[in-house]
Order: sequence, then C-alpha cells, then structure tokens
Amino acid sequence: MPAAKELDPSASLAALYGSRVRKRRRRMGWTQRQLGEMVHLSHGRIAQIELGNEVPAEDVSKRLDAVLEAGGELHELWEHVERVPLKGWMQQYIDRETKAVAIHCYMGQFFPGLLQTAAYARELLRVSQPWCTPAGIEAQVERRLARQSLLTKPDPPLFWVVLDEVALRRPVGGPSTMREQLTRIVESTQAPNIEVQVLPFTVGCHASMGGALTLLSFEHGPDMTYLEGDLIETLVRDKESVLRHSRRYDHVHAVALPPDESIALLERTIKEFSECKP
Repeated sequence: MPAAKELDPSASLAALYGSRVRKRRRRMGWTQRQLGEMVHLSHGRIAQIELGNEVPAEDVSKRLDAVLEAGGELHELWEHVERVPLKGWMQQYIDRETKAVAIHCYMGQFFPGLLQTAAYARELLRVSQPWCTPAGIEAQVERRLARQSLLTKPDPPLFWVVLDEVALRRPVGGPSTMREQLTRIVESTQAPNIEVQVLPFTVGCHASMGGALTLLSFEHGPDMTYLEGDLIETLVRDKESVLRHSRRYDHVHAVALPPDESIALLERTIKEFSECKP
C-alpha cells in the first residue's frame, strides 16, 4: 500500500479541516473506508476531504464531527472554510513562498506573518475582520503559525526583513503582547537564515511609502513580488516590474539601521513596553 500523501494544513482552511479529519480518524483507529461507511461516503471522497481537495456538504460535516467525537469543533471550522477562503493569488503566493530560496520584505505597519506570535496575529485579525467569529479567527491564526515552519525546515530560505519603526511602536494587543512579539523578533535573528533591520523615523520619506512589499527569489524560474497596501494586494511577475520593486527595496534596505543597531533598538523598545502598565 502506498504511503499516505503528506498534508499541508497551512495551504488553506480546507486543508486544515482535512488534516483534522485525518488526525481524528487515525486516533479512532479507522481506515478511510471505515469512516466513509459511517458517514455514507466512498473512501475516495474521504481521501479528497482529508487532502483539502473537497469540502463536504454541511450534513456530511455534521456527521463527521459526530462520529469523530469532535464535540462541534470540526463542524465549527467547516463553517469558515468557504466563508474565509484564500484568494486565488494569495494561494499562489503561499505555494511559491515555500519554493523560494530567499525572501526579502519591507513591512510598514506590522510584523511579518512568518515571525508573528499567536497573540499578536490574533489581535491583528480580530481588529481587521470584525465580522469573523472567534473560531474563524483561531483557524486563521493556526494556519498563519503553521506557515512559519518554512523558516526552520532543512535548508530554509534566507529571510531578510526591514521593519518600519512604526511597527515597533504601535501597541497591538497591549504591552504584554508587544513584549512577547518584540522578543520573538530579537530571538529569531539568532537563526543564521534570518536578518532584521529597522527603518527609523529619522529617515523621513523613503522609497516604499506606498506600502509593504515582499520579493521572492528562486533557484529556478523568475522572481516575483507581492505588494500590499491600502488599495492594492497583488502579485507581480513581469520581469521589469519586479526589477523596479527590487530597486525600491534596495533603497529602503540601504537607509535602514544595520542589523546590530536594529537589535539594540528592538531591545530598548522591549524595555519601554516592560515599563508600561498592563
């Protein structure tokens, strides 16, 4: 019998749902065929659900939740699978992100998802998506944290981040959340593949005032850029456009504080938040 295909719960909410179905099925000691018989589906359909390739109908999801003794958690996640889908371009970005040999990004308002703590990510998502339920927020937090394994896998990509000082100063979630998040950033720089620079307020106007940008570089194939701002979120593949955005990043990188001075500023900011009342 061939080995079961590995699941990537970070790929989408459907994949996260499927991975939980498989985990609970295995915990019960059942085959896909046995589970399928209990919920009146073929074992092939169960396989597709577990792989995130198919989203079950509502009644099937309720049966899965019941027979797998999930206590409502499984079906609660199902309710958000289609309500909070990954946009096509975002799914493409995540697929490409996993294949990059280097990721360079400038973040203007908040810390990059690949370095966020659960508390920080949860607060960002809660405020930016007031229509989403707590369960929906938690599903997104879990998916975001799962993506972070990219930086610790064997032969990980270089991850070089330029943070605007505003990200350090904006109190997302309060002093405790900020202390934890800033500490995470400092500790992450101990990894040989992660570098962090801070773009201080004293620089004034700079080349990426329009919003965040991320550059993905590949061993094989053309580079690409992900742009994120108030009015735009898109992937750029055109060679000339990617080159222009790369030059923008180079200018920001050049005027940012060196890594050692950036760490010193991060540590001073941690101390400042430590002196704040909870």
